[in-house]
Amino acid sequence: MNLRELSSLLGLSQTTVSRALNGYKDVSEATRARVLAAAKAHEYRPNTRAQALATGRSRAIGHVIPKISTHAMVNPIFADFIAGAGETYSQAGYEMLISVVDVDDEARAYRSIKARGLVDGLIVSAPRMNDPRIELLDEIGLPYAVHGRATGTERPYSWLDVNNRRAFSRAAEFLLDLGHRRIALINGHEEMDFAHRRRQGLEMALAARGLAPDPALMRQDEMTEGYGYRAAREMLAMPDPPTAFLVSSVICMLGVRRAVEEIGLTLGREVSAITHDDQLSYLRDDGPVPAFTATRSSVREAGQRLARMVLERIDAPDAPHRHELLEAELIIGRSTGPAPS
Repeated sequence: MNLRELSSLLGLSQTTVSRALNGYKDVSEATRARVLAAAKAHEYRPNTRAQALATGRSRAIGHVIPKISTHAMVNPIFADFIAGAGETYSQAGYEMLISVVDVDDEARAYRSIKARGLVDGLIVSAPRMNDPRIELLDEIGLPYAVHGRATGTERPYSWLDVNNRRAFSRAAEFLLDLGHRRIALINGHEEMDFAHRRRQGLEMALAARGLAPDPALMRQDEMTEGYGYRAAREMLAMPDPPTAFLVSSVICMLGVRRAVEEIGLTLGREVSAITHDDQLSYLRDDGPVPAFTATRSSVREAGQRLARMVLERIDAPDAPHRHELLEAELIIGRSTGPAPS
């Protein structure tokens, strides 16, 4: 069914039906409800090209991925986030544009996207400390929302984040309560805001118990299984090895488990570990007792909620910025136990 046929069925002009479908406020709520019900009943799908010409909107949201992070395209965390965001876009009649660019051309890519009218808004992922993209997007006038926060940035902006500092502080407190004092951190790159906050969470928990962090027990890198394995093997070979690990990704955690088992130890007995778990669709740690103790949040839900946030910015660009801070849940699994005597 096309717009003309839907309008004829309802006995309304095509303009009225179009404005009702696109949320214009000059259409009464009763008319809007009637139009939406008929569109759903007859499986009407708007012509997005025609909509773009009529409204001046592209009906697309952009995600710019620098080539230094092309691994993100096959990273299950990124995939789940995009899946969640895509669900929200689809429900609102929006498409998704993913643009992979050279890291040195990132600013130029944003300007080109704006100049060519390719998207109505953007989601900024993996914010860095003092992230320059926030000032850039304000300058060029594209609505956006940030997945995370950018410590050091003074400008107001809309964001959704997990309380990473609190999550890792709670995880470290749990290990300290189990008697662990040598707690290692296997973190992401710490110029990334989330990793910076997770290190702070561990350091806060140690300081509260009168303990100083040991730089020899802290690692940062791209969060792969191989990195988790190498970092854990290296630290477990130290003269005074850690008895517990805090791990920034369940993908890294698989490498930590491999390293522990390779030297004949059992995770949760001789060595404990807590990971951050994004509740990935294809890597779920389900069952009566999860394999890993974890600080758990859903990256798919984050994608859904952040997509709604950027759509709100598009519809009301002058509205006050909105912030959502999600708390991670500490789930007790089989990977933690009392510190060995």
